[in-house]
Amino acid sequence: MSKDTAHVDLWLKAIAPSASLRRWFDHRPERWTGFLQRYRKELHANRRVIAELLAQASRSRLTLLYSARDTEHNNAVALVRYLAARQRRTKKGT
Repeated sequence: MSKDTAHVDLWLKAIAPSASLRRWFDHRPERWTGFLQRYRKELHANRRVIAELLAQASRSRLTLLYSARDTEHNNAVALVRYLAARQRRTKKGT
């Protein structure tokens, strides 16, 4: 599906895992835990984009698109977990 077909409102390429991390992970489930740790570090370093996503999520529903065949081990799943954890911390005031 293309961006145009999907009617994407916001395309944040900067939020994607780095090319080197994607190559390392290679969609290998046994590397999932390591992928999560490394991707979290990349996300944490990308505060501006994370703030933009969290602001959007506070106003409306976010739909994350991904192209991996594995529905349990992909960057969208990792990003949802990261954003949910950030929202919980924000609500707690930390």
